[in-house]
Amino acid sequence: MNHTPIDQTGAWQRLMEHAEEMRPTHLRELFLDQARGRAFTQQAAGLTLDLSKQRWSDTTLALLLDLAREAGVPEGIQALLSGDHVNVSEDRPALHTALRLPPEASLAVDGEDVVPGVHATLDRMATMVARLHARQWRGATGRPIHDVVNLGVGGSDLGPLMVTHALADYRPADAHHVEVHFASTMDGSQLADYLTRFNPETTLFVISSKSFTTIDTLSNARTARDWLMARLVNDGIQGVDEDMVMRQHFVGVSAKPDKMSEWGIAEANQLLFWEWVGGRYSLWGAIGLPIALVIGMANFRELLAGAHAMDEHFAQAPLGDNLPVLLALAGIWNVNFLDIRAHSILPYDGRLEHFAAYLEQLEMESNGKSATHDGRQVSYSTCPVLWGQLGPNAQHAFYQLLHQGTQPVVCDFIAPLKRYDDVEDAATRRHLMGQHRLTLANCFAQSRLLMLGDDAIDEPGERPGHKRYRGNQPSTTLLLDRLTPATLGALIALYEHKVFVQATIWGINPFDQWGVELGKQIAGETERMLADHHGHEKMDASTRALLEAVWEAERESDR
Repeated sequence: MNHTPIDQTGAWQRLMEHAEEMRPTHLRELFLDQARGRAFTQQAAGLTLDLSKQRWSDTTLALLLDLAREAGVPEGIQALLSGDHVNVSEDRPALHTALRLPPEASLAVDGEDVVPGVHATLDRMATMVARLHARQWRGATGRPIHDVVNLGVGGSDLGPLMVTHALADYRPADAHHVEVHFASTMDGSQLADYLTRFNPETTLFVISSKSFTTIDTLSNARTARDWLMARLVNDGIQGVDEDMVMRQHFVGVSAKPDKMSEWGIAEANQLLFWEWVGGRYSLWGAIGLPIALVIGMANFRELLAGAHAMDEHFAQAPLGDNLPVLLALAGIWNVNFLDIRAHSILPYDGRLEHFAAYLEQLEMESNGKSATHDGRQVSYSTCPVLWGQLGPNAQHAFYQLLHQGTQPVVCDFIAPLKRYDDVEDAATRRHLMGQHRLTLANCFAQSRLLMLGDDAIDEPGERPGHKRYRGNQPSTTLLLDRLTPATLGALIALYEHKVFVQATIWGINPFDQWGVELGKQIAGETERMLADHHGHEKMDASTRALLEAVWEAERESDR
């Protein structure tokens, strides 16, 4: 590992000097080069990455590639994929890529080949999915399961939620007997809605938690258990007891089998993953059970295959042709040299409704760090603030700021090239394909206007100030051949690897999240104060007032 702070390297200093030269250059000037679009576009694994609308030049990219080499990116890629302990603060590998290795592969981690265990878990998932799809998994009263509720938060919720929504079109015929739902909020509002509508006799809960100690998830799980016991055991349904309810209505997914057993999950209903899989990188394995229930195991394996294809590209492609590396370097250039600290994700496909939220966690929990591997505070910016929304909706929400606001923002436009061409009815197909063309037209037009500003508008004469567009807002366009399990897998893996490359350059660990731990600890202390009305005297004035407001509300409720 290179222990020289990255901002003190020669490559960084050369980029600082080059940025001063590039800063006055408008994107419209860069596009006087008619070959620019082709020169900054690369393809791999069913994806096309167009970086031509970034505010950079051939020289910029060459200098950034020098920076990547000086930061040890090639060595980092090798270390990540080979199972080295790249998660240094927790002294373990970060081997989510192993979850999508084919069964014939082999990868030794700390002396053990992990691939057989990965595929044993996938096979166990397949058995569960087959039973549920065939209506053979029955509740305690003998009725087949119809509703499956995933109880998880963070990576145990966002990934499966995003993928099941994106790939709902791929639901096989035998999956229509099962409806999958998600509950993540600790306030119980999502779960309460389900419990008022679902039949306890036909409802199965999947408790997804790496540690099996996450308070948000276990609070929902306890409520679900109490609901089932009250409705199936306490109401005296003949032949139903607590053991039967636990066995027929709960599945656990965790890295802690002992804690699952302690909670009451039957061993046959436990799916395992490993400490070397980070929560936000875990949808590829047992955490992906809800995905497999919606799209079937065959399509789930296609999702893995698409991600693996991107892994192979990441491992083998030269840095200058490597999609994750190029995407990462564009981000480094914007954040560290052009001072653009805001990044918006804009999918132009309704199926990718939850993709921005997924990336918010992936990027900001991974790279929202200010300390390097050796504990030194960084003297440069790391992860930008990232947010987004479906592009067509965002056009009516925050595009005003993008086009005419005072904040520089880099945007990622994401869209499939093909859609609806497989619709059987000709008239319906024609109308839907017309809507898809309209969507793509908006996607391309918005990125062009962000780039060129007023020059994109063919109108003579001076425009009043409130109608002027400055342009020069950089963007990336990512096109999928079509949205399939394989291309979605490749897309997710692309962003995973982008995060790793940026972390390597910044010298930070993208695989821990200590920043959220202290808040959890303080929340536990605060909950105890709320319950017993003691200890608040040492709190600050604001927190004391908030606690007292809760107690007053409770007293009013008791009157």
